[in-house]
Amino acid sequence: MSNTEKAKPVNFIRAIAEQDLAEGRVAKIITRFPPEPNGYLHIGHAKSICVNFGMAEEMGGECNLRFDDTNPSKEEQEYVDAIKEDVQWLGFQWAGDVRYASSYFDTFYEWALHLIKAGKAYVCHLSPEQAKEYRGWATEPGKPSPYRERSVDENLALFEQMRAGEFAEGECVLRANIDMSSPNMNMRDPILYRIRKQSHHQTGDKWCIYPSYDFAHGQEDAIEGVTHSICTLEFADHRPLYEWFIENLPVPSKPRQYEFGRLNINYTVTSKRKLKQLVDEGIVQGWNDPRMPTVAGMRRRGYSPAAIRNFCDSLAVAKTDGVVDMAQLEFFIRDDLNKTAPRGMAVLKPLKVVISNYPEDQVEMLTAPKHPDLDLGERLLPFTREIYIDQDDFKEEYSKKFKKKLTPGKRIRLRNAYVIEADSYDKNEAGEVVQINASLIPDTLGKNPADEINPKGVVHWVSASHGKQATIRLYDRLFTVPTPDKGEEDFLSHVNPNSLTIVEGCWIEPDLANAANEQGFQFEREGYFVADRYDHSPEQPVFNMTIGLRDTWSND
Repeated sequence: MSNTEKAKPVNFIRAIAEQDLAEGRVAKIITRFPPEPNGYLHIGHAKSICVNFGMAEEMGGECNLRFDDTNPSKEEQEYVDAIKEDVQWLGFQWAGDVRYASSYFDTFYEWALHLIKAGKAYVCHLSPEQAKEYRGWATEPGKPSPYRERSVDENLALFEQMRAGEFAEGECVLRANIDMSSPNMNMRDPILYRIRKQSHHQTGDKWCIYPSYDFAHGQEDAIEGVTHSICTLEFADHRPLYEWFIENLPVPSKPRQYEFGRLNINYTVTSKRKLKQLVDEGIVQGWNDPRMPTVAGMRRRGYSPAAIRNFCDSLAVAKTDGVVDMAQLEFFIRDDLNKTAPRGMAVLKPLKVVISNYPEDQVEMLTAPKHPDLDLGERLLPFTREIYIDQDDFKEEYSKKFKKKLTPGKRIRLRNAYVIEADSYDKNEAGEVVQINASLIPDTLGKNPADEINPKGVVHWVSASHGKQATIRLYDRLFTVPTPDKGEEDFLSHVNPNSLTIVEGCWIEPDLANAANEQGFQFEREGYFVADRYDHSPEQPVFNMTIGLRDTWSND
């Protein structure tokens, strides 16, 4: 066994699927990814996508994309479109057409009638407060609804009235007749249908009653021939109900449900409700804000599909929940970008350098590789008398601590260019250094000075006359604590006030302005950046910081 095979994470569901195939219990693996279109997908969904689509892909099976759109009050077409885009961007393709729970509403209605006729469902007029009281507690049984013994004919008539819109929202529901004394609260006569007098993004105004998630989910699987219905652990207690429906309805197949631990990452939240709150309250600039743990946000920040998939594939598919350190995800982002991102130079805090012995009108086109290891060709760097370096790369006085920076009387190499020596500097009225006056050391392009007084460090630079100005957005973690949604404090109290810094007036290599939207780069000595998906243009370049060159949170 190779080291790669030894290191392969546990996936107990795949082991079950392989055995099912080997023993002939299923002819082909069919999985599904079933999001509710009430928000954008986040990193936890990315793991589920990789598990469902990845397993089907690797085992010669199929994976359906199905929207569990049973609650029109929270669902929007925007979310449907975003989810489809995210799945394809991650590199997966669903089998056949996109599926919707709403496509099966007629069948669900007929199956609800089937349960009523079998005496296994009834219309209940208890108020939500009364129903909660009748349901009991985990430590004590519930008690039957006073409407539980209605006749089949009465329930059929009342259910038809529900469908016809003759009752107000909340006035009654259709419930399964199972067991009010069950230790599993989900089996205590769960709701099958609610009245929702709202238009649906797929079916319009055809329906004013909508099935519950529990009633719809397993039956969708059965209709589609799903063999392995993979859910996260919070649905484990729902499995007996899932199986009860399968056994009591005339379904065309009998899928099995399996649960695995959901992905939680520190320094973030993955509750759709809380993510929506961040959006609605303007704490972030939309679901695709680069600080968000959404797939759309990670894409806009410059994370690659390969890096996200590699991260998800590195995690075990186990029967326990766990929290993964954000640094683990960031490792895969850096690892991918270091191997693939072209290089470039950008000066975020520009300080002008005037090279006094270089001709004022001369422009020398230097070359540098676009990547140190990949054959991506070369880029042109216009070298001129006036350039910009970063303010942090100059110190007024020399010290061993700053020996790799430019100081008066000392030399530094300009990356991919010449060695220069600082002669003097100018300050403004506030006492800030605004210009360095320097000399170019001749014959040092690609080699050290002949006098053997070698530079101590290397700094990046951009031509002041040929470079382009850009806006650069610097991002940090959205929250200041590892578990922002734990404890008594509101999770919003832990929002990092410095999670976004917008830096105007940065200088970049001229060719970087022509980068395609979503094209990523390593800005040498600064970090990894991406041309913004929406806002970047050659006339107004905008780059988002993807991640720094190294982890600055590792000691926290």
